[in-house]
Amino acid sequence: MSKVLTALSVSVDGYITGRDPGAGRGLGDGGMLFDWYFNGDTPSREFDGFKLSAESARVFDGLASRLGVSVAGRNTYDDSGWIDGGAPHPTAPLVVVSHRPLVGSEAPDIGPGMSDRQTLVTSGIEDAIAVAKKLAGSKDVALMGGGVVSTALAAGLVDEVVLHQVPILLGAGRSFFQDLPSHIHLRLLEAVAAPGVTHLHYEVVR
Repeated sequence: MSKVLTALSVSVDGYITGRDPGAGRGLGDGGMLFDWYFNGDTPSREFDGFKLSAESARVFDGLASRLGVSVAGRNTYDDSGWIDGGAPHPTAPLVVVSHRPLVGSEAPDIGPGMSDRQTLVTSGIEDAIAVAKKLAGSKDVALMGGGVVSTALAAGLVDEVVLHQVPILLGAGRSFFQDLPSHIHLRLLEAVAAPGVTHLHYEVVR
């Protein structure tokens, strides 16, 4: 059965971007959150150009190989420059969840610049994940962006949470987790210490 997970790089103080992220600025001054993608000698089997430590490659490729669809919020979509038709995964399509229709869209599910690898859902996180699961088939769905992750957690739709925790205190930026209506209990499945990052893999307890 397809699972819903999130796996994001995060600072020790809980930020997934630095200050002033945005289109053309990426993570703002938080770009070091991705340094571990390139600080090793082991090429990724899933992403061309990534050279990780052996420990990180095992974790990263293990997760990447599971993914059939990515789901991103509007801020993540805009900031990452995917409006030109890209997606975070080299083969998996992207579902964009936004209550703001893309300006100039001529169809409800395709916006200007969106490729056939991208689908826009404007009716909320539940519908976005339902669409993503259909597209993913037997593979898993990955959530990106603090708002999307927090909304999905509040709705009980997330199965696993992975923190690629980078040893830095950014002090400001966009938080991984936003306000939640109640406690979310997690069970640690694996902790992997690697150069420049610690991979913490949790199961959501229901």
